[in-house]
Parts: sequence; structure tokens; C-alpha cells
Amino acid sequence: MTDDEPPSSWRAIRAEIQRAVPESAWEQWLAPIRARRVDGATLVLEAPDEIRGWVGGRFAPLLQACAAAVLGPGARIELVSPRDPEPARPERSAAEPAAAFNPRHSFDQFVIGDSNRLAHAAALAVAELPGLAYNPLFICGPPGLGKTHLLHSIANYVAQHGDASVRYTTAESFTNHFLGALHGRDIEAFKAAYRGVDVLLVDDVQFLQAKAKTEQEFFHTFNALHAGGAQLVLTSDRLPRDLDAMESRLRERFEAGLVCDIHAPDAATRLTILRKRVLQDELRDVAPEALAVIAGRVSDNVRALEGALVRVVAFGSLTGRLVTAALAREVLDGLYPESGSRRRTPTVREIQEHTASAFGISRESLVSPSRAAGVAWPRQVAMYLARELTSETLPAIGREFGGRSHTTVLHAHKRTVERMAGDATAFEAVRNLTQTLGTAA
Repeated sequence: MTDDEPPSSWRAIRAEIQRAVPESAWEQWLAPIRARRVDGATLVLEAPDEIRGWVGGRFAPLLQACAAAVLGPGARIELVSPRDPEPARPERSAAEPAAAFNPRHSFDQFVIGDSNRLAHAAALAVAELPGLAYNPLFICGPPGLGKTHLLHSIANYVAQHGDASVRYTTAESFTNHFLGALHGRDIEAFKAAYRGVDVLLVDDVQFLQAKAKTEQEFFHTFNALHAGGAQLVLTSDRLPRDLDAMESRLRERFEAGLVCDIHAPDAATRLTILRKRVLQDELRDVAPEALAVIAGRVSDNVRALEGALVRVVAFGSLTGRLVTAALAREVLDGLYPESGSRRRTPTVREIQEHTASAFGISRESLVSPSRAAGVAWPRQVAMYLARELTSETLPAIGREFGGRSHTTVLHAHKRTVERMAGDATAFEAVRNLTQTLGTAA
């Protein structure tokens, strides 16, 4: 495992694989696999020589499906021997990361519906006329609805149809590159890398909040690009005015252009997304009725929608069954019950009360400042459930937990996912709570 592959991602993929196969198959064939690195959209896995051929022939579709479920639909897997040497990798300045545009994310592959029509039209306009249409363009909405797809679509369009230079980055990468440049005394190269482009695309800009030095550098980068006529496109999980911890001067600049949001897709759009994914991935023997079941069950998130398709297809491949409506219902019943059997959404307080009771502590302890281990883990679980089961914003959830910040909620969610992936007891505790809340709500 290298720094290129986040341990949490590989743990999540392993957990998906382990849930999909019998214990005997897991122990004999799949448990020995290790992650080496990520090359672009390819996850490179090491498999011992004596089993690599069998694993590649028998389990390749399953490994591919599980990687795609965690890393996204563009993910691919490659099996190598542990004895294979690492390819030579050219050194590059921390201030000049290689741009990586996902070729599968294009305007042609983006499914347009009422929930995203304005965002799509605005993104296409700035791709066709960088710096002249809407500047900046600020796209906001919950995770998994296509914001990153639109950024990569802009990048691919500009790269293919013009001579403008384009750079895509995330707020986290921008921060890391900036800090690396500071420590390496390479700040001028960093400035040239980001301020010398015609189009700058920044994903998840909300993560610049509360990072004073990075915010200041981004402010100057933004001003330099905008004054020079360069195009800026930014995405966030919330509106600029809701970025409470960000400097007001940055929020004002974000709002000075076009702000558009993306909502959850309607049923017709969800079905079209699934049909396009089936064609794109050349998936065979997938019954239209199965797609209708998936589209009816998964309604809030495009990423979850595509992940559900991957899960159903992988299960069918593994068991040698056709992907029918019955198979889709069987695979999805536990995760996405039929709408007629769903209860109302639990409140954050109800989640806190049930979680506290399950762990044998009081609700008051759960929301207190205490960092004791016996309180911290239940609190993380409760925050995770609040984010998963309610429509409350991250700041709103944080307020319900003693006035904590949205970054604390994000951290709790991440820690819970990581622990569930590697700890069967933790997984069962969260699963039982989810079922209890679904029944009691």
C-alpha cells in the first residue's frame, strides 16, 4: 500500500468483496490480495503467483464491481505479482501535480434532467466560452449528484476543442500542494502552476474553510485569474452564504458570478442514468425490469444509484444468475427497502436517544464535551447515522451535538465508515441501529 491509495478506500473495497462471497472463497482466494497503488482510475492489486491466474479468471468481474462501488464508476483493477518491480515514476514538484481528467466524464455521458438542467447548461457555456459566459461559475449540491462529472466534462471539452490550458484540483489537493510549496520554499512555482492557466476547476471548495493561510492564497489566486480573464468553476456541498467558516471576501466573490444547484434526480432521470451506464459498460443480460427496480429503490444519489447497479450485476455474475427484477429486489431489500415499507425519517434527537441507549450511556453524555472512549465512539456512530438517515445539513447536525463544527461531523462519518469496514462488531452495531431506527421512526 502506498500513499497513492487511501487505506480507508481499500478497507471499504475489501469489505464489499467479503460480503459478496462465501467465507471459504474469501479465505482461500481473496483475503491474500493486497493493494499496491492507484494509477489514475486503475487500482493495482497484488495477488500471490500461485492464485493470481485463478483469481483473475474467476473473480475479475467481482473485483471490478466492488472497486467501482467504492471508488466510482471509472475505476478499474489490475492484478500484478508481488515480485513485479514498481515502474519508474518521474519526480515532480509538490506544487505541480499532474492533472487527471476522467475521460468517462463528458457532457455526452451526463444525463440531463430537471434537477440539473441549469448546472449542465452553465457548465457547457463556460466550456465553450471560457471567461466570457459566467465567471465564476459556482455549482452546489449534496455529494454524488454529478458536480465532479461536470468539472471533468468542462476539462475534457476545453482540452479537446480549444487551445486553452486547464487545471482541475480539489480543495484538499490545493491545500496540500500549497503547504508542500511553503515547506519546500517553492512558492513561486506553485503560483505559476495555478495562476498560469486559462481555466481553473476546484472541487469541494468548502474544505478551504478555517485554513487561514490557504484561504488567503486561494483569494489571491482567484483574484489574479479573474482579473486576467481566466475562467473559474467551483463546486461545494452548500451555497456560498452557508460557508460560515470562510472569509466573507471569498464568499462574496463566489456569489459574484452564477450560482446554480443540483438536486436529486427524478425517477425518469434515474432510469436513463442506469440505461446509459449499462451501455457504457457493455453490461449484457440486464433486464429492463431490473433497472426499473433499482431506479425505484435508490432515489437520492447518483453515485449510490450506480453503486446499486454494480452490486446487483456483481451478485448476478458471482452466482451465475441473470440480472432480473427478482434478483435486484433480493440484493437491494436490505439496503433500500421498497418505498411502501419505509417509515418517516428519524430526527437527530431520536438517533441520539437510540444510539445512547444501545451503548448504555445517556443522551446528555453523547452531546457533552467528553472525549472518553466510551462516549466518543457512540457519538461518532450517532453523527454518522444523522448524516445518513436525515436531510439535515452538516452544520445543523453539528449544532445538535453540543455546537460542534461541520468538520467534526465529517470526521465522525469517515471514522465510522473506516471502523465498519474493518470491524465486524462495529458493522453489526451500526446495522442494528439502522434497522431499529427504521422500525421505530
